[in-house]
Amino acid sequence: MRLLLILFLLALPLFAVERPNIILMMADDLGWGDVGFNGGEIIHTPELDRMAETGLVFDRFYSAAPVCSPTRGSCLTGRHPYRYGIYFANTGHLRASERTLPEMLGDLGYATGHFGKWHLGTLLPDWSGKGKGRDPAENHMTPAMAGFDEWFSTEYSVATWDPYDPDNQHDGGKFDPRRLFWHNGENVTEPQEGGSARIVMDRAIPFIEKSVKAGRPVFAAIWFHAPHSPVVGGPEYRKRYSDHPVPHQHYYACVTELDEQVGRLRMKLRELGVEENTLLAFCSDNGPARQGHKEHVGSAGPLKGFKVSLWEGGIRVPGVIEWPGRIKPGRTEFAAVTSDYLPTIAELVGVEPLELLDGRSLVPAFDGKLRKRVEPIGFQSQNQQAWIDGDLKLVKAKGSKGFQLHDLKADPGERNDLAAERPDDVLRMKAALEKWVESCKRSEREE
Repeated sequence: MRLLLILFLLALPLFAVERPNIILMMADDLGWGDVGFNGGEIIHTPELDRMAETGLVFDRFYSAAPVCSPTRGSCLTGRHPYRYGIYFANTGHLRASERTLPEMLGDLGYATGHFGKWHLGTLLPDWSGKGKGRDPAENHMTPAMAGFDEWFSTEYSVATWDPYDPDNQHDGGKFDPRRLFWHNGENVTEPQEGGSARIVMDRAIPFIEKSVKAGRPVFAAIWFHAPHSPVVGGPEYRKRYSDHPVPHQHYYACVTELDEQVGRLRMKLRELGVEENTLLAFCSDNGPARQGHKEHVGSAGPLKGFKVSLWEGGIRVPGVIEWPGRIKPGRTEFAAVTSDYLPTIAELVGVEPLELLDGRSLVPAFDGKLRKRVEPIGFQSQNQQAWIDGDLKLVKAKGSKGFQLHDLKADPGERNDLAAERPDDVLRMKAALEKWVESCKRSEREE
């Protein structure tokens, strides 16, 4: 009897506070300047703009990498991808030894679901849409294996409109439904029509609604495919941009279709009466693509560079967090990164992360108590490296000869290299960067 009383008293803190629902949305290749709340004037993003009006907009929100797979892993682990071997897109997989957000929250009774693009491993142990070079036996990792109860996911990107139309396949060749959606391990062979954002949200919303009505807190990762190629815009959305060139019509249309689904989700949260107990976040996995494809017309705004590069245009992305019952609306200069999601959520639910993290909790920034980030942010990608410490950024990016130093507050476009003028800062930051790089190598060796 005494033991039961002790266990009950220990459990009281768990029941004293209602755990928040947590929904992390992510676009694919959406540029910092593509959205209205960052000054974009072409693409219609009214729902994201309304979310920004009632949420906290991060002027400096970073993806952990300039390409998709590494960033996605950082969202779920709070760690830089070089700590566990996801160096680039279609490289490595999310290791089973990593402690993930869905595992952490699942242990607390959360219903956990993944919807949309996965790209953290193959969905079959003997086949990948990327071919044998992806080594499915080595890189098999499904959302379920990473801790998600429910998943409706694709291994990698699919067309942003009518993905089951053979003409819209990602990489040509014979049509194969295995390249498309999977639901809890079963291939969805029945054609899914219309916008891919709606297709994804058609599965995410019932999951959220069912969990809320069952009294379970929700963790959902909703990872849209837009505006990654194949960039295909729906006819009714393209009409809104009929005065633009055809490739631009497709790009703008698929972003607006995504935006519409964000609004649909926000409305459902209000209908369920849980919007004030729901942390809803939105970002992109990297900057806009510029790889010679005519449909890649995204904007990085005033920033330099694009996807694949560690210039600001490749890693600074749209970022907003909305939580009406907790977060004060506005804009902040606080530098945030996708690795911050896990430590932030861990603090909110009262869990102490077990592993060495690269992210930090954003909770102090929610009410404006913390305006500047103290901890530096490190980046690695291929032969590129960067170290952001306050307003200063040390970077060796594509096209640069050696390291450059930039003051991001005075020069967000990274036009003026200050390395020769401030050698002490270069030496200090380079030493810190090298120490962090070695730390990442040690983490990977220990796995």
